[in-house]
Amino acid sequence: MARRRNSNRRRRRGSFGFLYKLLSTLAICAVVVAALTLFFRVDTIEVSGTARYSAQEIIDASGVSTGDNLFLLNKYSVDQSIKAALPYVQELRISRSLPDTLVIQVTECSTPLAVVQDGSAWLVSPAGKIVEQAEPSAAEQYAVIDGCELLAPSVGTPLALATEYASQQQSLLDLLSALEEADLLDQVDAIHLEDLAVLRMDYAGRFVVELPYGADYDYKLRFLTVSLEETSIQNNQGGTIQLTGDDGKVNFIPS
Repeated sequence: MARRRNSNRRRRRGSFGFLYKLLSTLAICAVVVAALTLFFRVDTIEVSGTARYSAQEIIDASGVSTGDNLFLLNKYSVDQSIKAALPYVQELRISRSLPDTLVIQVTECSTPLAVVQDGSAWLVSPAGKIVEQAEPSAAEQYAVIDGCELLAPSVGTPLALATEYASQQQSLLDLLSALEEADLLDQVDAIHLEDLAVLRMDYAGRFVVELPYGADYDYKLRFLTVSLEETSIQNNQGGTIQLTGDDGKVNFIPS
């Protein structure tokens, strides 16, 4: 009998100990949540990396106000709000600097290209996002993409070509990405997609570069850069540079 009473006491002490630990944990969590809610409020918003937009435009588009809780902010929502309101914003890095600062680092898209269609010049970022609708005459300031048709173009949406241009679309996006990565976009005058066998690019004011669809464009552009450094292509000489083969060879046809 005594042994049973001792066993019951130990079970009660064990149950009480578990309950005590649980309540302690809940109390600590409540204190932490209360601290995060009462303190760490946004007092300063720091914006960097902007050129086209002002820091205030970024702040207004973010939807964040001073006094908002720094830890309860949904960074994904802030990211999407800014990109929806300001199409030229390409990437955002949002971070917290304790105790009261929200830091927004902005990467804006580099110079867009133009697709003229239905009485408008649709400006497309190298990342494939439509960033502006302008007058057709505005296309004169940009490299032009032709030989294709945009599907339901709208500012802030990804570039989408009509179904019959599906194969050209992915190659176009891959080429733009490779050109941006190689810092060669400023050399492009136009990109032509009308030929289903060969993608053509007007380049550096005096060359037509022929490329296959679905190629490794990073690899092809390295060969293009090397070929233009060769003495066989004179400084004032124009022509067609064919990079259509799989053997890595470059064929230059003077104009």
